[in-house]
Amino acid sequence: MFTLAELEGAHAIVSAAVPPTPAHAWPLLAQRLGTHVVVKHENHTPAGAFKVRGGLTYVDRLKRAHPDTRGLITATRGNHGQSVAFAGRRHGLPVTIYVPKGNSVEKNRAMAAFGAELIEHGHDFQEAREEAIRHAARDGLQMVPSFHPDIVLGVATYALELFRAAPDLDLLYVPVGQGSGTCGCILARDLLGLKTEIVGVQSTEAPSYALSFAARTVVATNSANTHADGLATRSPDADALAIILKGASRIVQVTDAEIADAIRILWTDTHNLAEGAGAAPLAAALQEKGRLAGKRVGLVLSGGNIDLDLFRSWVMPAAVTAEKAGAA
Repeated sequence: MFTLAELEGAHAIVSAAVPPTPAHAWPLLAQRLGTHVVVKHENHTPAGAFKVRGGLTYVDRLKRAHPDTRGLITATRGNHGQSVAFAGRRHGLPVTIYVPKGNSVEKNRAMAAFGAELIEHGHDFQEAREEAIRHAARDGLQMVPSFHPDIVLGVATYALELFRAAPDLDLLYVPVGQGSGTCGCILARDLLGLKTEIVGVQSTEAPSYALSFAARTVVATNSANTHADGLATRSPDADALAIILKGASRIVQVTDAEIADAIRILWTDTHNLAEGAGAAPLAAALQEKGRLAGKRVGLVLSGGNIDLDLFRSWVMPAAVTAEKAGAA
């Protein structure tokens, strides 16, 4: 999809707006998992998630190829939209973003704060996306997809940073939403000639990529009712799936309860707040703890954009339940 020189060039573009994010080895997580653990903190970007890298690279390359672009439009549950709004503002382009009804209030506010016009439509991401495509065709706007080679190129810059800081990782757990993060990690690993095993992570309530991985072809689902909105994908991207089938070892499914526990653990063990997708890799590693002994493990904390109300209603009850279980 791209060369190492192109990845280095994308990193220069991203670094002008997003300083390299830290990769920390946390002793308490190491104790909990019984092995060496490194966390890549994409929750520390200016938009609170990894996707800002893809937006910056996509819009930069778009403006170079099509300087007469009138405006951008996309659909999102939050982090992708923030990335497009962030990049659009840097390039002076108006941005329209479709979100499903009932979307995260705080993510909506963040996108609007970056200057985007928000439109609510449909019951989930897929319906919002379909309406955004119709709007783009009607008004001559550039539809920014959730998965595109230039977005993957930008996202892969976090993998470049991580693998250069920790080239000896035996395996890396990566959340799978629309697939750009997982593909970016696979492609960066291969360009650097490393052997790190890439493990995708999905919610049991939104398992489209896991089902597709097992079937070796695209399998869509009728719903994606997970609290981890970054994982709420009903219809996998065929190009993303092809890369994942070739370069990932497996896709682990975790429950929303396991993700909530992982959010709590990341807070207590590292004092970092993770959104659902960002905590899913830790949930998967905890599920597979028995096979990690002696391994050097990487976790992608892909973002920290979780609403306070959702934290209260989803994560806090899990913490109370865990405390009661420990007391018993």
